[in-house]
Amino acid sequence: MVRTIDPNDPRHPYQQIADHLAEDITSGKLTGRVPSELELRREYSAGASTVQRAFAVLRERGLIYTVPGRGSFVKQPE
Repeated sequence: MVRTIDPNDPRHPYQQIADHLAEDITSGKLTGRVPSELELRREYSAGASTVQRAFAVLRERGLIYTVPGRGSFVKQPE
């Protein structure tokens, strides 16, 4: 399913992306490796900084962690 940024949504585009991914993570739909920045940029037609900011939000929420050079991964519950 391709998701898009809703221009009528009052949330910032990065927040919409973060919320979509968070929903997929908490529902169990997304496990393991998170789609790459490039994949998400293409899916959402978004800029690099928008996707990077969405990743930052997910890291702050404790939902993902990033390994430089390898990608971002869903954080397993403790």
